[in-house]
Amino acid sequence: MTLLDTRPAAAVRRRIPDLLREPAFRRYWTGQTVSSLGDQVSLLVIPLIAVSVLHADAAQMGYLSAAGYLPYLLLSLHAGGWADRYGRRRRVMIATDLGRAAVLLTVPLAYAAGVLTLAQLYAVVLAVGALSVFFNVCNPPLFVALVPAEQYLRGNALVNGSRAATYVAGPGLGGLLVQLLAAPLALVVDALSFLASAAFLRGIDPVEPPPAAEGRGGTAEGMRWIRRDPVIRATLLGTATVNLFTFVIGALFVLYATRELHFSAGLLGAVMAAAAVGTLLGAAVTGRLSDRIGIGPALLLGLVLFPAPLLLFPLAGGSVAASAALLFGAEFLSGVGVMILDITAGAVFAACIPDALRSRVFGAYQAVNYGVRPLGSLLGGFLGSALGLRPALWIAAVGAVCSGLWVLFSPIPRMRELPVQDGAQAPEG
Repeated sequence: MTLLDTRPAAAVRRRIPDLLREPAFRRYWTGQTVSSLGDQVSLLVIPLIAVSVLHADAAQMGYLSAAGYLPYLLLSLHAGGWADRYGRRRRVMIATDLGRAAVLLTVPLAYAAGVLTLAQLYAVVLAVGALSVFFNVCNPPLFVALVPAEQYLRGNALVNGSRAATYVAGPGLGGLLVQLLAAPLALVVDALSFLASAAFLRGIDPVEPPPAAEGRGGTAEGMRWIRRDPVIRATLLGTATVNLFTFVIGALFVLYATRELHFSAGLLGAVMAAAAVGTLLGAAVTGRLSDRIGIGPALLLGLVLFPAPLLLFPLAGGSVAASAALLFGAEFLSGVGVMILDITAGAVFAACIPDALRSRVFGAYQAVNYGVRPLGSLLGGFLGSALGLRPALWIAAVGAVCSGLWVLFSPIPRMRELPVQDGAQAPEG
């Protein structure tokens, strides 16, 4: 082989991030990416099963959506406390991956046998949600065990960047699978993605943080710690507020776009896909942005840039083409903002939360941050019915933008670099 032959390969190797050259992190990242792709398929396919196979009405679709979030509200605190006491998080994550695969496979099996019901679909969504709660509270300690402190931001960018790519590819793959197969059979893909995630997790063996000491595994300890920590408290209040109001918008958006702006289904899908493209750009620029302006200002920017473009929603009107252009730009910019927020917040969490409390703090955070989402959907329905779609969207967009005030008046805007705390394993991410 000549020197000329080796140059392209060497150039490609230099472009591979350092973390992806580490076998353990590469396996972890690959499992996360494959699983996220399967999740995006299910996000489209499960509602299609309810509508096209089981003929669910609007109320039943609402129950199905609520069932997916209910476990986060009810179980996150307890799951975080249990995970910190048990300690072996990787083992729990593998078990929950296998459990989710088995639960999802009951849907195509029941469909093939002609006995699939809405009640089973509710039960499947609840069970998958419950297992996901345990997986999610175990994930942050495993990430910290795999990633050096100085790489927390880049590690979060890699994980969130691949997740953003699945936002783009997943719905298209799900639609293709539904076209080729019956909708319930498409769920086999998500089941296989969980099996792949479990296989990749089996291939790593990091040194995990030790279990919490006896008597210190109380489920409320995570929430108490958040209350005492000004950085994580402000981040939780900001993200929970923005989630509440963006879920108000999400509950009304399809109705608003089709009824008042007269979008076709294809145009609506293209507009919504713009957010996924924006997340790819957000993942690509967050590292450089944080280096330039500081991790705290970047987090605040993400929290503002995520909801601010949504102010364009109630301004839309006139021709369909003009409205589509306005909403396309809003979705794209919002996608950039949400990815900046997710990556920087994940890095701050890894840096600030002590190892002994990671699962409990994340469980408490998840209980609030996910718990407000169904409340936002219900509030959206109420405001839309009481005030009309456009006024409700104005209220939600303004409320979402104001979420940045929680962070603005906290120590976060003064954070140039990730802090290092005693008792936290390599805090910085």
